[in-house]
Amino acid sequence: MASTSVPIGSTAHSTVESGRFYRRFKPYQRLMHAILMFTFIGCSLSGLPLLFPYTGWAEGLVRLFGGFEGAALVHRVCATLMCVVFALHVLEVVIRIARDGLLNVLWGPNSMVPQPVDIVQMFRHVKWFVGKGERPQFDRYTYWEKFDYMAVFWGMFIIGGSGLLLWFPEYWSSWGLPGWAFNIATLVHGHEALLAIGFIFTIHFFNGHLRPEKFPMDKVVFTGSLPEHELKEERPLEYARLVREGRLQALETEAPTPTTNTVSTVVGGLGLALGILTMVLIFAGLASHLFD
Repeated sequence: MASTSVPIGSTAHSTVESGRFYRRFKPYQRLMHAILMFTFIGCSLSGLPLLFPYTGWAEGLVRLFGGFEGAALVHRVCATLMCVVFALHVLEVVIRIARDGLLNVLWGPNSMVPQPVDIVQMFRHVKWFVGKGERPQFDRYTYWEKFDYMAVFWGMFIIGGSGLLLWFPEYWSSWGLPGWAFNIATLVHGHEALLAIGFIFTIHFFNGHLRPEKFPMDKVVFTGSLPEHELKEERPLEYARLVREGRLQALETEAPTPTTNTVSTVVGGLGLALGILTMVLIFAGLASHLFD
């Protein structure tokens, strides 16, 4: 197909597509993200009534789940699925380390581990925001994407670990764990979860979907591919590197079918709507607590 030239690193959002698409996420990665998204939403909606029991919406939400027993069941099923997805991802990372070496996985442009260049790009980005410099050029992963990724690791150990203590208190007590540890776990689980919900449904949603060049939704994590002009504009360093290494053509793929686009819109739109609804409920709960 003929390709329309788009300047590498252009800050303008082009509406012209070259006809070429490149794979960004594999099918299993898209599936894992979808499961993680909906299980996180499930944990959020089933757990929030315990943090805001004085609100009317908490009572209605619990009824929707069929009572506190139903909410607890949904919470635990979603948490289990989330842990399974996390464990599979960790296994994938371990396999990659065994195959490619520790340094190649934890360092370089294809690594999700924050590096000094990310700090530099973050400051350059802030300068660009206030009109004091040019927009920084990004490689495969941006500094905010790495922050999101590392936040999941932090959350899985902190929220997941405290959740396991609360789920099986008799078992952990049999190992000599004192009662005050469960009180701390209750506080940590609830407040860290509230922090995670607030971050995901505001900062992550804005970066992924609501910023002007992506509004109303970035479907790449659902379709798995992105058009050539987006790769050039948003990740010029990656595009140039792939061209230089002769690997760009191997990533070329078919454009998403109408069915794929429709399913992506429905799945992504549902997740976006539920996330925004969750934040509305949280703000309403906080307002009720402050002004009651």
